[in-house]
Amino acid sequence: MPHAGQTTGQSQTTGAAPAATTGQLSTADFVRKVAISDMFEIQSSQLAREKADREGRDFANKMIQAHTKTSTELKGLVQGGKVQAEIPTGLDQQHAQKLERLRGLTGDAFEDAYEEMQVQAHNDAVALFTTYAQSGDNAELKQWAEKTLPELKQHLGMAEKLD
Repeated sequence: MPHAGQTTGQSQTTGAAPAATTGQLSTADFVRKVAISDMFEIQSSQLAREKADREGRDFANKMIQAHTKTSTELKGLVQGGKVQAEIPTGLDQQHAQKLERLRGLTGDAFEDAYEEMQVQAHNDAVALFTTYAQSGDNAELKQWAEKTLPELKQHLGMAEKLD
């Protein structure tokens, strides 16, 4: 089983990396992927607040706060008319399955899975935001992606240090 800092090199957690590596990412796809990623981060971290050790709970609290903030900002851009896109109201099947897997785990198994998912999710998010910041087609959203990227990189570093 890989340690929290190790990954398999595949995008099994969010599915964001394959689209992010193509160099082309539509506004609608970016908004959908970010919204689903935020929902997954919040819901998986709510589980971690119940099931993880103190370090995991502290990290989870930070993720809930940070991803609630980015969700609110994204919704504001869309609702304000600056971004033409639909925000999904629920997880896609892939993320729902991951959340269900976490629900069934306890103790070290939960912590290992949560940590691995957080590292992969933040790797994917950094790739997603980097791609959109560089080549997105909505100026407001590109600016938001650029502004948000440093915090995502910080979250990735924090996730990699969980043990």
